[in-house]
Amino acid sequence: MFDIPVVALHDTVVFPGMVLPLRIGRLPSVKAVEAAYPNGGKIFLVAEQARTEHVDPETLYRVGSVGQIAQLVRLPDGTYQALIQGVNRARATEYKRDGEMLRADLEVIEDPVVEKTLEIEALMRTVVDQVEKYADLSEKIPDGAAEAARQLETAGRLADSVAYSPDMTFAQRQELIEIVDPVERLRWATAFLAKQIDILAVGQKIQGEVRKAAEQNQREFFLREQMKAIQKELGERGGQQQIGDELREKVEAAGMPDDVKERALREVERLEALPSASPEVAVIRNYVDWLVAMPWAKRSDDEIVLPDAERILNDDHFGLDKVKERILEFLAVRKLAGKNLRSPILLLVGPPGVGKTSLGRSLARAMGRQYVRISLGGVHDEAEIRGHRRTYVGALPGRIVQALKTAGTKNPVMVLDEIDKVGRDYRGDPTAALLEVLDPEQNATFSDHYLEVPFDLSEVVFVTTANQLDTIPGPLRDRMEVIEIPGYTEQEKVEIARRHLLPKQREAHGLTAAQLRVPDKTLLALIRDYTREAGVRNLEREIAALARKAARRLAVGKVKSVLVREKDLDALLGPARFEFGGANLEDEIGVATGVAWTPVGGDVLTIEVNVTPGKGDLILTGQLGDVMQESVKAALSYARSKAAQLGIDPNVFDRSTIHVHVPAGAVPKDGPSAGITMATALVSALTNRAVRRDVAMTGEITLRGRVLPIGGLKEKMLAAQRAGITTFILPQKNVKDLRDVSPQVLKRLTVVPVEHADQVLERALAPAPAVPLQQVA
Repeated sequence: MFDIPVVALHDTVVFPGMVLPLRIGRLPSVKAVEAAYPNGGKIFLVAEQARTEHVDPETLYRVGSVGQIAQLVRLPDGTYQALIQGVNRARATEYKRDGEMLRADLEVIEDPVVEKTLEIEALMRTVVDQVEKYADLSEKIPDGAAEAARQLETAGRLADSVAYSPDMTFAQRQELIEIVDPVERLRWATAFLAKQIDILAVGQKIQGEVRKAAEQNQREFFLREQMKAIQKELGERGGQQQIGDELREKVEAAGMPDDVKERALREVERLEALPSASPEVAVIRNYVDWLVAMPWAKRSDDEIVLPDAERILNDDHFGLDKVKERILEFLAVRKLAGKNLRSPILLLVGPPGVGKTSLGRSLARAMGRQYVRISLGGVHDEAEIRGHRRTYVGALPGRIVQALKTAGTKNPVMVLDEIDKVGRDYRGDPTAALLEVLDPEQNATFSDHYLEVPFDLSEVVFVTTANQLDTIPGPLRDRMEVIEIPGYTEQEKVEIARRHLLPKQREAHGLTAAQLRVPDKTLLALIRDYTREAGVRNLEREIAALARKAARRLAVGKVKSVLVREKDLDALLGPARFEFGGANLEDEIGVATGVAWTPVGGDVLTIEVNVTPGKGDLILTGQLGDVMQESVKAALSYARSKAAQLGIDPNVFDRSTIHVHVPAGAVPKDGPSAGITMATALVSALTNRAVRRDVAMTGEITLRGRVLPIGGLKEKMLAAQRAGITTFILPQKNVKDLRDVSPQVLKRLTVVPVEHADQVLERALAPAPAVPLQQVA
């Protein structure tokens, strides 16, 4: 047992008897050779599992070699070039730090003396023969390796010599050096050599087959050239020429522009000059086929009859009056202007299930054009729009070109669905590619990367759809005319269900109108209690469920018709899934009713305020967003500024805790439109005046009490009417939006326009407080 300096090696294993140069640069290893060289030059050479700058003992293997430094040269950069010879195997029992270098307590592992039995003699001869065969197969093995192996007389040294193999990995060398028994080492070496010989033999076989195939291809090429010459002398046409003639006929008949036709004919000439076995043949053939398949001169003749178009739109969709009006205006202008009109790009924005995509189909029917749809949801690759270059394997044109080929005309109605869900990543930005497609000033010369020739998209009528505008880049949104489609009201959903959904599901389930009857009251209950959406998709699913239940009863034969009443829904579909907010049952202090807009329509929103003894702090609960929290603070500032006028003790704000809560805490809430509702609830709690239960309100409040306009008025008023509200307070500047509200809703509500919060309090609060709040402290 003795200790010597340690030199850690990375991806290198030194065996006994091995001589090799080493570049020593890390500080611990430099210090180790500087300490060892003057004292006999003995160092411990051990491999590390992971390279570290300061040599971590935890990462060092235990088994390595004792090395002798034969030569040491200091380089100008402070590192050393050393010539080192491996002497013995050794095992480190302990690593320890000695200043900046590492030392190890070593246990030298001597190769045991092995008697040359028949088995060992056979193993050694096998290894020598394998080394000779290995050297013959591999160009990386130097000449004389087999002869050097024959000169080794001990089993251990012969097995260690296999470590010179350039195909042996670092892990395999470490595994070999850790085998102490020379016989086991020989067995390991012969297994390794056998595997390498098999790999090299298979590699040579593959190379031979490739060489043979190349020679065969070359022979076939010369034979084909000779055949071409013979056919030319005889005046005959070969296979490639026949294909070329067919493609020429198709190119001539495709109606291409002159520059595109010239390009296509050049490709056909290239095809004829290539041997049929060339992989380029299929690439050129596919390219020319795509050029021929494009509708260069095929177009649908517009058949615009405005009364018929209006009838088609009304038959396909109920409601959506603004959208229908815009489409009819477009058709009227199209009829008068003809081909001189550049089609606007319509962007239909609205919640799911309101009929955005089907409007494009109806527009195509009204114009007598072909209809194609491209789904852009989840598209991240720009090549999906512009196509791939022909240099790529399996290249194809983009979706725009593929859709035109499917339509078969150059002027279809093309719906680009879910344009707000287009993503971007390292493969490019598809929305940037859509800028050219959707720009009437540019799309007349749209160029697909695969076709590499311009195609005129100016005659295509593009209709895009989206659920929200926020995720659509500004430059792209600027190229489109935005038409917002709000959610359907309850009455509109009832009409849609009766006119469209119920007949469709009856037909899909093999039922007649007499076999399945669903009254309007049942449809209304279905809408209120079993769906919560702006569109009608879930409503259609629920109607389909009723149709399945009816079909089962009819198939059994117990009944001849099924009438689904409102009270039957619980048994057929289970308990009600949704419960819309309703008006308060009685006038309450500190509880005001507001209205909110949601993606699935309007809903009432109750705001509660409690005032308790405290230190002037404000507590907000109910998962309120930043804007709504600011509305609470603005309402509180308004109440402070009006304290004297409202009969509020100014000191109550400093010695009370005001707690504002909006129920349904699991649902995030945000927006400024609850400002006057917050103010009403705060003043009610501070003055002990009850809020009228039949009043709902909406509007943003300023610090001075001005009421600012809000959005979503139609949905909010519908929710208030549905909840049993009779008086609706709204900002004066929103009066102009009442034209969009259904007359049936306006008849049931008393609308109170206001400009200041004082007017809100006057209408919403009870006349006088029951007990002055100043007494509660």
